[in-house]
Amino acid sequence: MKVTVITVSDRAYSGEYADLSGQIIEDILIKNFENIKINRILVPDEEFAIVESLEKSISSDFILTTGGTGLSKRDITPEVCTKFCDKPVQGIAEILRIESYKETPFAMLSRGYAGVKNDTLIVNFPGSPKAAELCTEIIIPIMPHFMEIIKN
Repeated sequence: MKVTVITVSDRAYSGEYADLSGQIIEDILIKNFENIKINRILVPDEEFAIVESLEKSISSDFILTTGGTGLSKRDITPEVCTKFCDKPVQGIAEILRIESYKETPFAMLSRGYAGVKNDTLIVNFPGSPKAAELCTEIIIPIMPHFMEIIKN
């Protein structure tokens, strides 16, 4: 399994703080899957940078983004991924919000998106470390099944 984790954050990109969410996602994936290959990318909240990172990563089985799913003017990850993908996978985004809501009512404000481009599943996670951890744990069970479906 090949996964790219893209952190979308102006502040992490500028070095203002460490990319904790991306590291948490990577750690959980390594713990749950043998022989997994993980690539990490850190980009600012800029459309060109997000698109470039998606294009570079399209050979991955999964692209998991963290950050840019809120309501600030700079939060554009879902819009960029919506334009980039061939088709949406609404169930993933819905479940991530439902399960996240059990932890915090602020999950209602998340606009995360999930979709498929070619043979790659792209899923947006919120940028907080706690949300990234929860969302990663939620999608782990479907990852092997997605690979079976998409490869057939």
